[in-house]
Amino acid sequence: MLPAHIKALILDMDGVIWKADAPIGDLPAIFKKIQKRGLKFAFATNNATKTQAEYQKKLKALGVEAEIDQIVTSAMGAGSLLAKNHPSGTKIFMIGEEGLRLALAERGYEILSVANAQQAEAVVVGIDREINFQKMAEATLLVRNGVPFYSTNGDKTFPTPRGEIPGSGAWLSVIVTAANVQPIIAGKPAPELMELSLKQLGVSNTEALIVGDRLETDIAAGQALGCPTALVLSGVSTKTQALNWNPKIDIIADDLASLVE
Repeated sequence: MLPAHIKALILDMDGVIWKADAPIGDLPAIFKKIQKRGLKFAFATNNATKTQAEYQKKLKALGVEAEIDQIVTSAMGAGSLLAKNHPSGTKIFMIGEEGLRLALAERGYEILSVANAQQAEAVVVGIDREINFQKMAEATLLVRNGVPFYSTNGDKTFPTPRGEIPGSGAWLSVIVTAANVQPIIAGKPAPELMELSLKQLGVSNTEALIVGDRLETDIAAGQALGCPTALVLSGVSTKTQALNWNPKIDIIADDLASLVE
């Protein structure tokens, strides 16, 4: 099913590799086939909750060996975006988890507590499973007062074996509604993660197949950069939605296993 000119795969994780902690298919066998075909691969995820090392550990537990630099997250994308406009040492009010915290700390940013949020020079929002009213209120006040506003991603939902649950975009919508300001988004469909992945893989945009389960993020990001795209139906978007998508998707497959057959 894969075109002959493809040299690398840029793979989403949630909905492609797993749903929550449940693997999608026989992952060791799938990646053995990928490697047998001589394909490079990288993981590019909008999920900013985990660090690269945590994702590497999770992949290994499911039988997939990957180097740290093969994993690109929207937390890293947010750090990359911030670095274009804010020097090291900038004070950040962050709503998010360890993946985002580490990505910002590695850039030299000072991450503020809720108590010190008023000092913030930028606001960065990602999924936070310890979200509370005070965090949302402080972020809203800062954004309403003109503090630069960033988000790891705008995914409204997050796929699990039981169905879709609120994602970063759902929480983000509270601040957007209250402040009437749209954030600068680092994750897909913005190009930041794809560009970081292409650089890591050392391939051109036409040589890398973007593989994802969500049309408005994975597929849109790949098409925006002129990459060939493949939608797998193991996550969020449906076949009917895929067939109606414009521009046309290069490949529609049931899952990653059928894509690499």
